[in-house]
Amino acid sequence: VISLINDVAKVIHGEVYRWAFGDSGQCNKNLGGAFLMVFRIGDTNEVKEKKERATALVFSSKRYDMTAGLAKRRQRRVVRNSSQPSGHRKMIRRQNSESSTSEIENLQLSSLPGITAFTDRALIGMLKTFAGIHRDKRIQEWADDFRLGAGVGAFTIEMIFGMDAGWAVEGAVGSEYKIDATYLSPHVNMASRMMSATKQYGVTILVSQAVQELLSDTAKSKLRHLDTVTVKGSSLRQPIYTYDARHKHVDFFLYERSDDDADFESERYTSNIWNTDQDLRAMNYHISDEFLEHFNIGREEYLAGNWKSAITNLDIANNIMIHTILEAGITGDFVPSENLLNGVILTRRVKAEHEDGTCRCLIDFMTKLGGVAPEGWAGFRPLTSK
Repeated sequence: VISLINDVAKVIHGEVYRWAFGDSGQCNKNLGGAFLMVFRIGDTNEVKEKKERATALVFSSKRYDMTAGLAKRRQRRVVRNSSQPSGHRKMIRRQNSESSTSEIENLQLSSLPGITAFTDRALIGMLKTFAGIHRDKRIQEWADDFRLGAGVGAFTIEMIFGMDAGWAVEGAVGSEYKIDATYLSPHVNMASRMMSATKQYGVTILVSQAVQELLSDTAKSKLRHLDTVTVKGSSLRQPIYTYDARHKHVDFFLYERSDDDADFESERYTSNIWNTDQDLRAMNYHISDEFLEHFNIGREEYLAGNWKSAITNLDIANNIMIHTILEAGITGDFVPSENLLNGVILTRRVKAEHEDGTCRCLIDFMTKLGGVAPEGWAGFRPLTSK
């Protein structure tokens, strides 16, 4: 299991470092199969100072020199492939900040020049990790490992992601025997809540409102607003979003690039990548305009308390997604569209494998309450699980 986690970590670390702006991507730590990735903008005083000096210089320091970032990545690969591992260890120094919590919170991330590209790249790093996990030959070989699948059937590797944006206290925790860098913040907790909630909605990634607001307009247009919620431990009411990503029946090996080509692509980032990148388009193939039309109507009716109409539209959207996947003929479960539209009963296996998890989640939530919005429904619901 440790070997498997290390193989996964190699993909995560590589994509986070590649797509982060400059060298801002930091893979902080992992707890078993969970990883904490940080895209570090800078110390509060440092960012405020740069913003006040000149907005054009916020991301232009040596820290964010893109050419330097490319050179460092290539150097790291050389070191990694060397037979002589480095014997040096770098100690993380605690950063002292004179800013109060209120000053930190008052620094609006959306006001920082370049923040949209910074945030786009962070999200792309997560999605490229998703593609990389399902393209890496070493990881795919684990699916046939008898030690992992024995007694429980076929073994598959899945990965889920949660993202939030905000401040954090960075520091070193430990003693002279062992030191770990850590981040303490409600935003770290929110990212964890987002990750856990992906299982309820049947999606790969959940993005908080704080992240969505920092993305480019092109990236925002690719996200799907799933629900409006509060999470456990927070009273903040917020919409939550996903970038629909599916790996089943997608051959990511077709879009494999060399490390140098992938680095070059990341250095030449523009927001148009959301329309042209082969990985991003392939994982999103199952989302059609017709599906989004009915889903968006269903979600808005659900939030407005018109649950009968909401259930009807979400059920239509769910069937459209199943139809889109099955009619493509790539699953081996081809079903003519007229049969789907005429309400032919699908097997539980086929429906469970190809339906939209969020449609099912919202329909089940409303159905359990009798299909009628409770009195005083305010257009959001609490997520009670962590």
